[in-house]
Amino acid sequence: MSNSALKLLAASGAKGSATYVDDLFSTFLYEGTGVNQVIDNGIALADEGGLVWFKNRSGGDNNCLYDTERGAGKVIFSDSTGVQLSATGAQQVTFRSAGNTGFETGTGYGGSENGNGDDICSWTFRKQEKFFDIVTYTGNATNGREIAHNLGSVPGLIIIKELGTTNYWPVYHRSLGGTKNLYLDNTTAATTWDGSWNNTAPTSTVFTVGGQNENNRNGGSHVAYLFAHDEQEFGTGSDEAIIKCGSFTTDSNAVFYESLGFEPQWVLIKRSSGSGSWNLLDNMRGFLAEGTAGGKYLRPDSANAEGTLSSADSEYVNSTGFGGNGNGVTGSANSTFVYVAIRRPHKPAEEFAATDLFKQDNDTTTTSPKYVSGFPVDFALQNTVDETGYTQLSSRLTGKQMYTPVTDVEEGSPDYDYSTGFKEGGGSTNADDYGWMWRRAPGFTDVVCYKGTGSSTWFNHNLGVVPEMVWFKGRNIAEHWNVFTTGGGTTGRLQLNDSNEYNTTNQNQFWTNLPTATQFRLSNSNEINGSGYNYIAYLFASADGISKLGTYAGTGSAQNIDCGFSAGARFVLIKRVNQAGFWMVWDSARGIVAGNDPFLALNRTAAHITNTDYIDPLASGFTITSSAPTDNSDYTMNKSGSTYFFYAIA
Repeated sequence: MSNSALKLLAASGAKGSATYVDDLFSTFLYEGTGVNQVIDNGIALADEGGLVWFKNRSGGDNNCLYDTERGAGKVIFSDSTGVQLSATGAQQVTFRSAGNTGFETGTGYGGSENGNGDDICSWTFRKQEKFFDIVTYTGNATNGREIAHNLGSVPGLIIIKELGTTNYWPVYHRSLGGTKNLYLDNTTAATTWDGSWNNTAPTSTVFTVGGQNENNRNGGSHVAYLFAHDEQEFGTGSDEAIIKCGSFTTDSNAVFYESLGFEPQWVLIKRSSGSGSWNLLDNMRGFLAEGTAGGKYLRPDSANAEGTLSSADSEYVNSTGFGGNGNGVTGSANSTFVYVAIRRPHKPAEEFAATDLFKQDNDTTTTSPKYVSGFPVDFALQNTVDETGYTQLSSRLTGKQMYTPVTDVEEGSPDYDYSTGFKEGGGSTNADDYGWMWRRAPGFTDVVCYKGTGSSTWFNHNLGVVPEMVWFKGRNIAEHWNVFTTGGGTTGRLQLNDSNEYNTTNQNQFWTNLPTATQFRLSNSNEINGSGYNYIAYLFASADGISKLGTYAGTGSAQNIDCGFSAGARFVLIKRVNQAGFWMVWDSARGIVAGNDPFLALNRTAAHITNTDYIDPLASGFTITSSAPTDNSDYTMNKSGSTYFFYAIA
C-alpha cells in the first residue's frame, strides 16, 4: 500500500494503518552458531523486499550485504572492491516467507553472518516508498544514463556496487550534490574529479550516472541502495520523519550537535571535508547518552572488529538528535561530516500486546541473556529478592545502573548487549535473582537523559502523552531520586529512595508547569537540574489494557482496583502519598495469587517478604485484601483516610 493511501487510512483512525520505523528497520544482535539459525527481527523481507547487512563484531570479517533483488545467497562486501560471490547449500542466507519475518543465516561466508561463538550484528532495511529502495540495472557506459527507481522521493543517499569486476563503491549524498562523490569502501574525502553522478542531482523518479565502470560499466550488473530524506509520512498521524540525510561542521574543539527532531537509533557517518573512516553507531550495541563512555562503532570500510568509544566526551544521543564533544569518531576539529540517521522505534503501545512491552524473568539458565524478554529491553529493575541487597535500575541509554534505596551516582555495566533480554548469564544460576524489563513505546514509557542547566528549563521527551509519573535521578551527582506524579501537582514530590509523603518544602521542584505530551519543566535544584550535571528521567503513562497509574482511597476493608485489564495485573507498585509509606512491588512471577504474595520495597535493602496476603488477583486489575495493613506503619496499604498511588501492568 502506498504512503498516501496509508495516510488516508491513518486520518480515518483505522487501527494498524500507519507505517512505523519498527516495520522497516531493525538492528538485531545475536551469537553465531556456525549452523543454520532463524533470526526473527519482525521485518517482512521476502514479502516486501529489502537488504540485510551483517558484521561480525568479534573478529576481522567482512561487512556482508545480502538483498532480495540479487537473490538469496549472493553477497557483496562493503569493505572490499571485490566481486559478488554466490553461496550454495548450507552457506546461504535466505529471506523468510509465507508470513514469517526476518531471515535464516546459513553458515555464511567467513564469520560475519554466523561465526560460531561470535557476536554478530545485523541491520535490516525493508523496501518502502519514501524510506528505502533497491535497484538493479545493466550498465551501458553512457554519460547521463538515467536509472529509474521507486523510492517515491528525492534520494538523500545512494550507494552503488558493480557486481562482476573489482570496483569501488560510489556514494551520492544530498549535501554534496551531484558534483561530488564518496566511496563506501575507503576513507578518502569527497572528490569532484570522477563525475560519477554526471554532475546531476537525482529526482523522485530517476538518478543519473556517468560513464565510469563503478556505476555504469558497459554490460556490467549493478545494484543501487537508495535512502530517503525527511519524508514526513510515517507514524500514527502519517506526519513523522523516520530518516534524514544531512551534514554538520564541528567547531574548533570538534564539538557539534545535530538536531533531527527525533531520537536516532542508527547513524551512518563520514567525514567529507577530509579523509576518515565511515562509522556505524546504533543504540543496540551502544549509542549512549551524553557523559557516558563505552559506546561502540563498526566501520563499513573495514573488516576490523568492533571498536569502543573509551571517552565519555564522544558521540551521544538525546531525545531530539545526536552530538559529539570532541573525541570519538567525529573528533576532527573544523571538519564537515555527512550522515544518514534513522529514528528510534516509535510504534505506540496500543499496537503491542502487554507482554511485548513488559516482561519479568528470573535467573534459571546459564546462557545469555540472563533475563529473557523476547524484545529489546530499554530499562530494567533487578534484585536478588531472597537476601539483603540493593534494587538496581539500569538503562540501555547509559549502560549504567543506580540503586533505588540510595542517592549514589551511577556505576557498573549491566549489559544491554542483546536484542531479546539483558545481562550476561553465567556458569551458575539463582532462581531468586529477578529482572523486570520495560520496552519504550509512546503512550507507555520513555527514558530521557539530559544535562542540567541550573535554571528553569523545558526538556523534551518522546512519551507522546502527558506522563503520570516520572522518576528523576542525577547520574553523576549524589542526590535523591525525585518522583513526580500527577496527584502531587507541581509542588509535591516523592522520593523513591525513602518512604516520605508528598514533600512541598522545596516548592516548584517541577516548576509551575505540569508536563505536556512532549516536554517537562524543571527548576534549578541540584536534585533534578543542577548546572553541568547529567540526569536521567523515566516516564510512565496509562495505556488502555496495558498499564494503569492512579490513586485509591483507603477504606479499611477489602476493595477491588479496576485497571481496565482483561487478565489481571502482572506488576503492581503501591505507595502511600499523604503520609509515609514504602514503595512496595508485587509481581506475578513471584506470585499474585489467592494466598501469600511476596513483595519487595524499592526504598529498602531488605529481602522480600513472603508470608503476607495483601493483594489478590482480579481480572480487571488487582484486589486489596482484608489482610492488607490498615495501621499507620510504612507497610500500610488500606488505612481509612489515606491516599495511595499505584502503578499496574497487565
